[in-house]
Amino acid sequence: MLVKKDPSFLLSYLEDSSNLKGGYTDRVVIPENVRELASVLKEANSGKIPVTISGAGTGQAGGRIPFGGIVLSLEKLNAMGEIKKLEKGGSVRAEAGVIIKDLKESCERKGLFYTYDPTEQAAFLGGTIATNAQGARAFRYGPTRRCVKALTVVLASGEILKLERGAVKAKGRVIDFESGNKCYKIELPAYKMPGTKNSAGYYVEDNMDLIDLFIGQEGTLGVIAEAELELPDKPKGIFACFAFFEKDNDAWNFAACAGRAGPLSVEYFDANCLRLLQHKYGNVPLVARAAIFFEDEITLSEDSVLKKWDALLSRHDVSQDNTWVATSENMCRQFLEKRRYIPEEMNDMARRTGFPKVSTDLAVPRKNLSDMLKCYSDGLGRSGLRHFVFGHIGDAHLHVNMLPSGKNDYNRAKSLQLDFVKKSVSLGGTVSAEHGIGKTKKEFLKLLYGEEGVKEMKKVKLALDPNFILGIGNLFD
Repeated sequence: MLVKKDPSFLLSYLEDSSNLKGGYTDRVVIPENVRELASVLKEANSGKIPVTISGAGTGQAGGRIPFGGIVLSLEKLNAMGEIKKLEKGGSVRAEAGVIIKDLKESCERKGLFYTYDPTEQAAFLGGTIATNAQGARAFRYGPTRRCVKALTVVLASGEILKLERGAVKAKGRVIDFESGNKCYKIELPAYKMPGTKNSAGYYVEDNMDLIDLFIGQEGTLGVIAEAELELPDKPKGIFACFAFFEKDNDAWNFAACAGRAGPLSVEYFDANCLRLLQHKYGNVPLVARAAIFFEDEITLSEDSVLKKWDALLSRHDVSQDNTWVATSENMCRQFLEKRRYIPEEMNDMARRTGFPKVSTDLAVPRKNLSDMLKCYSDGLGRSGLRHFVFGHIGDAHLHVNMLPSGKNDYNRAKSLQLDFVKKSVSLGGTVSAEHGIGKTKKEFLKLLYGEEGVKEMKKVKLALDPNFILGIGNLFD
């Protein structure tokens, strides 16, 4: 086990993609196996020392930034376990510190498809499970939760909990289970979750599986040490396309039709995003005001997929001059790099301004997407703020990113962010669809679940972490 106290070493553990400032700690502890992880937590729990779990630093909500106590880094828990290929699909077992890019490539070499593919390929597996991350391909395959077959979780007490899907179920909204010599009885919150993509607060439903309580809990109930995932077969190939439009409305209409055609992903980029893309890739059509990026699996033949999408593009009068098409693995990889370049460049711009970007991670029911788009357009148009809108339009889930250049801009952006959040909730949507709540969006949980709902979440935490040491400041104070 490594223990680091050098202030220069600690600095990299005081930041993530949220650009949240002010974090501090006096040491970073880096266990090299699950037993060491358990011993660290046991000691911290007996001394009531706060513990912040640190992943790769790719989070968008400040969850890994400590405000006192110790940082528990999972970077050395990076063993890749067995990959099983079955007649149909298969599974992979890996520790929490395995990097998603490595996991994805290892699975593909065995003929499996890691579909839960976040933009940040350097993310740790444990972090994606702790936030129920989703990414573009969730349009077809759903959230990370859907593929988690088993977890090893270490509780605040140091107790190692082995969970298998289907082994322990709630009765209504009460879960009873035993671990070691202790019996747990947890009363789950009564709130109803939004019927959209959602990564806000603890997952609850009647008769739910215990394993689902630890997916999306953002390191507040336990530390995810290892996971087993169930994955489908790798497709024969991927078809990918950027379609460019001169009007936003045309792009939105195409996205709705594309979604009904059953693709792998459907993504939207506004005019400001395209200007960023033009800086690096000069062949972006100059007349373009919006773009839709979509992917589809090639399961039968390349020709059948090409014909399907060519017909849809033609019906929407999208010319070949305004499309980029990729079918080879190398070209598809290049397209994904273009898609990922936009948020990466935007994050770099935010760092250079010295002010945190102010962003949203909102999803609404698809029938209400047009109302949400109008809210974004009207609010951003009035604000005068530099902004970028992109994301998973197929799931009615877009990211609005505002880049303030000064204190007044920042205050205006925060006010507008709150307006957008309230609008999402009023439309039956969520306050966080995939990034989690972390430390930067705690106020939004009360808008979604009410004061009582947040109190009920705290009771769940106290049942598993009675000394309140894990992930302090994440989800609630």
